[in-house]
Amino acid sequence: MVVLNRIYTRTGDDGTTALGSGARRKKYDLRVAAYGTLDEVNAVMGMVRLHTAGNAALDTALGRIQNDLFDVEADLCLSEKGPGGARLTVTDAQVEWLEGEIDRLNADLEPLRSFILPGGSPAAAYLHLARTICRRAERIMVELKDQPGETVTDASLKYVNRLSDFLFVASRHANDKGKKDVLWAPGQNR
Repeated sequence: MVVLNRIYTRTGDDGTTALGSGARRKKYDLRVAAYGTLDEVNAVMGMVRLHTAGNAALDTALGRIQNDLFDVEADLCLSEKGPGGARLTVTDAQVEWLEGEIDRLNADLEPLRSFILPGGSPAAAYLHLARTICRRAERIMVELKDQPGETVTDASLKYVNRLSDFLFVASRHANDKGKKDVLWAPGQNR
C-alpha cells in the first residue's frame, strides 16, 4: 500500500503537491483543499477519541470512520489503486453503514426542541468542531465537482454529507444522550 521511508522530498517546495495519479497541483487547488480539509476532520476526531475511550460503541465507530476518511481522501487524491489493484474509493456500503450508526445513536435521543450550541462535554465540543470542518470539506467538494474537467464521486459526496450528520448525532450522544446539550435561547440577551 503505502511505504514512507523519507518524509521530506523537497518536491513541494515550489508550491505544488502530487496527486495519487502523479499529476502535480498547486497546494491551494480545490482538490488538495478538499482532501486536506478532510484530514483536518480526521485530526479532530483523533482528539475526540481522547474523550470517548469509556464509550466502546462510539469509540469503535469513530475509529472506523477515521479509516474510512482515508478512503475518501484517496478517492479525492485520484489514487490509482487500492486493495486488489482497483482505484481506491469510498463505497455506498460505507455510506449505508454510516446511516445505520446515525440511526443507532439517534434512537436513544429525545427529539430536538431548539438548536444546539457547540459544547457540553469535551467529546461533544470536539465532535461539533469536526462537524463544522466536515461541512466545509463538503462545500469544497461540491465546488470542485462543479469545475470543468473535475470529478468527485457520488459516494464520496454522500459519505461526507452523512458524516456531518453522524458527528451531530454523536455529539448529542456524547452529551449524556442529549441531557447535557447546550440549547440556543433565541433573543435571550436582547
